[in-house]
Amino acid sequence: MIKLAYCNVENLDLKKAYDLVSRNRQEKIDFYRFEKDKKLSAGAYLLLKKLLSDENIKNPTFKTGKYGKAYISNIEDIYFNLSHSDKIVLCAISDMEVGADVEYNDPAIDLDIAKHYFYNSEYENIMNADNPSDEFFKYWVLKESYMKYTGLGMNLNLDSFEIIIEDEIKLKNDNENLKFRVFNIKSYKIATTSHYEVSDLIEINVEELY
Repeated sequence: MIKLAYCNVENLDLKKAYDLVSRNRQEKIDFYRFEKDKKLSAGAYLLLKKLLSDENIKNPTFKTGKYGKAYISNIEDIYFNLSHSDKIVLCAISDMEVGADVEYNDPAIDLDIAKHYFYNSEYENIMNADNPSDEFFKYWVLKESYMKYTGLGMNLNLDSFEIIIEDEIKLKNDNENLKFRVFNIKSYKIATTSHYEVSDLIEINVEELY
């Protein structure tokens, strides 16, 4: 089982959302200075809460692993991953480990990031693409989703593994038979790393979060 959903939280009612999140999430929201970041933090939590509720999962207890990845400690075989960028929040839930990432596709991105931090072949493919910035973000969300899947996050160096984009997307020297998927949503790219073929990306209206 895997479900993947996103929501545009630009018009999130922050006061209404704040009252619906946990005390720990309220503290995280309070930490942010700008309203945009507060909305992303609240919206991501509420999207997760909705997807869990849709699966009849009640009263989850959240904890954080050694490298910062959150998990549910009181319910077995339920995994999740959150991401947000610009106006979009993203959530994936599964009965097996999962990683997910969303990024705003900024055409002004400095491609030297790929030169200095990506695997050499990935950088070459980006620079040879018809649209290098678009290709950059394709690799970026795939690499981020894999790093989040492992639970290591940014503790795993970007150039320590190679993503191969051909007829299918795969990890070089993969011994887990992982499945990768990229979605294009307007000015955003979304990617997942999991043990399932992800066929659907669900759009959730912000009003459904309350």
